[in-house]
Amino acid sequence: MGAIFKPTPWEVDQLVSGVQKGSISLPDLQRPFVWPATKVRDLFDSMYRGYPVGELMFWDVAATGESRAISGLGQVEAVHQIVDGQQRLTSLYAAMKGLKVRDESYREKSVMISFNPFTEKFDVRTPALARSPQWIEDISTVFASAIDARYAFLDRLRGSQEVSREAERAVETAISKLDGLRKYSFQVVHIQSDVAKRTVADIFVRINSEGVSLKAYDYILTWLSVFWPDGREAIENFARFSRVTPERASEIAGHRVDWTPKNPFLAIDTGHVVRATVAVGQNRARLTDAYAALQAKDRTTGVIDAERQERELNLLQKGLPIVTDRVNWTEFIHAIQTAGFRSHKGVTSNTNLVSSYVIFLLGRTRYGVGLPKLRSLVARWMFMSQMTSRYTGSGESQLQKDLDIFGALDSDDSAGFERIVKQTVATSLTSDFWTFNVPQLLVTSSVALSPVYQCYLAALNILNADMFMLRMPVRDWMDPTLPVVKGLEGHHLFPRAYQEKVLDINDTKRINQVANFAPTDWDTNIRISDRPPADYWPGLLAERGGDPEWVKRQFYWHALPEGWESMPYDDFLEARRTLISDVIRDAFGVLSTGESTAPTPPVDIPEAGSEVLTLQELLTRGALRPGDLLDPIDPDWQVDAVVSEDGTIVIDGTHVFDSLDDASRFLGVTNVSGFEFWALERDGGLASLAELVANHD
Repeated sequence: MGAIFKPTPWEVDQLVSGVQKGSISLPDLQRPFVWPATKVRDLFDSMYRGYPVGELMFWDVAATGESRAISGLGQVEAVHQIVDGQQRLTSLYAAMKGLKVRDESYREKSVMISFNPFTEKFDVRTPALARSPQWIEDISTVFASAIDARYAFLDRLRGSQEVSREAERAVETAISKLDGLRKYSFQVVHIQSDVAKRTVADIFVRINSEGVSLKAYDYILTWLSVFWPDGREAIENFARFSRVTPERASEIAGHRVDWTPKNPFLAIDTGHVVRATVAVGQNRARLTDAYAALQAKDRTTGVIDAERQERELNLLQKGLPIVTDRVNWTEFIHAIQTAGFRSHKGVTSNTNLVSSYVIFLLGRTRYGVGLPKLRSLVARWMFMSQMTSRYTGSGESQLQKDLDIFGALDSDDSAGFERIVKQTVATSLTSDFWTFNVPQLLVTSSVALSPVYQCYLAALNILNADMFMLRMPVRDWMDPTLPVVKGLEGHHLFPRAYQEKVLDINDTKRINQVANFAPTDWDTNIRISDRPPADYWPGLLAERGGDPEWVKRQFYWHALPEGWESMPYDDFLEARRTLISDVIRDAFGVLSTGESTAPTPPVDIPEAGSEVLTLQELLTRGALRPGDLLDPIDPDWQVDAVVSEDGTIVIDGTHVFDSLDDASRFLGVTNVSGFEFWALERDGGLASLAELVANHD
């Protein structure tokens, strides 16, 4: 065989033209673009100054079915598939052509870079730069027509100041130099078309793991790019469509889409799909083991077993359609709703969801369990898993144990599957667990992130409970299809101000113990005000407690100890934690009998809710400013985060994130958005971002 590589210089114009015509098979702009805008800015700045910006690598082979011309105007068959440099090439194409890309949530965003011809400085476009006559708002106008861009800039500049001939020459020189980036030369390393696929796969993985921390599923996705590109595309589409309604999916995909896996619980990413596919297909939970099996390389000799590699690929090819099946996914969502959960806020671990989906798929496709029974069994499994944090920490190890236990059954052994589920639940949720563990697990102020407290809210949903002293079902308060209303939220039973001023309790963690919260409305909270329970409780009873049976149920649902209003605060917390455990246990008992009457909402939810703004929108509105210190809204978290001058979030001085969501996900938070998770640190405590927006507006 000849040389594996052949280096060739490509000018930027050639690269952009190749992408536009389709000869360069760059994954299209519908895929997530993960570079922060500041890196795009730095790329153009380095090119402008003549600095090297790294090589690109192409695989010279047609990539049928894998990638499309990102312009959508593919005029020729793709002959170059990009191996290394996707983000740089996407940056060039999008910024020079003025195109939008999509972020990790598949929302459109602009990659707009501004340029100052006088200082020859690049920056990310902001409203301030757009208003300034000293700046070209969008460099794509220069690449569209340098002459028109120069005239437009000078005309606008003359409207604000005198422009000397010397200044005009400086502008002309800078804009010409910027336009000259078309001729900037990239060194492109070509992998020849006759190179074996296994060699190309090895190169893919090695190149894409350099300088970054790849997750285990990235290696599998990269391997699939070579050996099963259609499979990778199917994985990415399933993840993509989970973020959008069918209408938006059609818009994004460019073709008609009748259904999407959008749901109230999980914004699916490719890693979730890979994990489920590997578990169902290869019966493996550890992705590193799954990847090693796909490589099929002898540890001693390094020789690849082609037959074994083909067998492992076939297992994935059989597993993926099961994972992405419409009925399977929809019925699993119904099982989670049966467990009392209503939205992603109630599910504190995405790994728990994905692992429970795997168990569901095993029961449905391997062991032939009927759907009504399977929904009930998986609802219990999911509830148990969250209560015990079953897949938190060593999630892969635990899932592998579960796969091995179920794997001992014969195919279609539905009774055996049911027996294992019931035995596992019984040995996990023992009497001692309910009596001792649950009250201890409720010693926390992490309302949103406490698995047990979120199970308590799910339990109230299972029991068809009303809100605290309000004839409104808790399930309506938790309904993900309704807008989030300030008037419906959790409130302190022992008011914060009362604790601080009267009880002399100033420890935020102690004040905000989850056992001090109850779901009610804003009107009830106003009536409570800053008064002690012994003061406001008799009035609430007199006004709203005309039905003794309903009041009795209120005491039960909301775990109120007898005489709670007169108890010392710490005694109240201790007693209520025990009663909350009893309520959860009772609800789980109802779940185990399959008699829950909690309604099932539709799977496809509308884009509803209170306004959630991006980091850039908050900066544009002035609600946040560079230098602001951010903290998690939950006081149990200790994190140093700051808004940088570049409009990013920097955690612990080293980790840089382009969005609020990315910064919160870095900390492992998945059940609330970054907008809800972060708060501004200021004198006197923390202000939620929603408060900042409301006060600023």
